[in-house]
Amino acid sequence: MAQYLLLLHADPTGWFQMPPEEQHKWMGKYMAWGEQARKAGYLLGSNKLVDDAGKIVRTPKALVTDGPFSETKEVLGGYYLIEAKDYDEAVRRWLAAGVFECVHLGVQHRAAFLHSSVMATSDDLALRHDH
Repeated sequence: MAQYLLLLHADPTGWFQMPPEEQHKWMGKYMAWGEQARKAGYLLGSNKLVDDAGKIVRTPKALVTDGPFSETKEVLGGYYLIEAKDYDEAVRRWLAAGVFECVHLGVQHRAAFLHSSVMATSDDLALRHDH
């Protein structure tokens, strides 16, 4: 099965203007979908990102700058990593969350390229460190 990264983009001002009971409603939907997806075995991981601009490291000189910055008010707020047979199934699985109705949220679906030479388990890294 393929892996898909669901990138959650939102305008945080809309979220903070929402009444607390509305926020609880949407968070409940997120949490319920996450629990269901974990139990079904297709949610591989997820995290909410910290509410700051982050840093960019540019090569080849490893220049670290603030950012990213853009003219949009949307920010990348978090992600889910799921398994699905194709894009259509990945989209269907997300729509099952019932949070697409939240007007402040956009979700970008990206297929993850899995390459064995760059994927390492913690055991692989421990073995490399020992030698």
